[in-house]
Amino acid sequence: MTARLTTDLWVSAYLARLRFAAIPAYLAAKGDPTAGAVAVKVATMDGRASVFVRAYGAEGERVWSPLVEAAEEAEAEAALARQRRFDPDLWIVEIEDPKGRTLLGEEGLD
Repeated sequence: MTARLTTDLWVSAYLARLRFAAIPAYLAAKGDPTAGAVAVKVATMDGRASVFVRAYGAEGERVWSPLVEAAEEAEAEAALARQRRFDPDLWIVEIEDPKGRTLLGEEGLD
């Protein structure tokens, strides 16, 4: 079994990485501090947004999977609202970046 960071520590580190890369982000919803799931919304500032959530890949590895991709921002918000109703412990990180950068694929954020 692999040790995992608590969600609040991971989110804090993620927000710090985004700040260091000069990518504007904020915590839109706080969930369970130890084991809450995380959703990341990235708004590209043109009325469109994508939402990413953790999932398991074909080999059982944890990956970031798109819940909504390049959709109208209202659609992304609706998807997050549905997820939050289903899982009130969901953390939501919102990014505002015209380039759509999330850093989710970078080492240390898996």
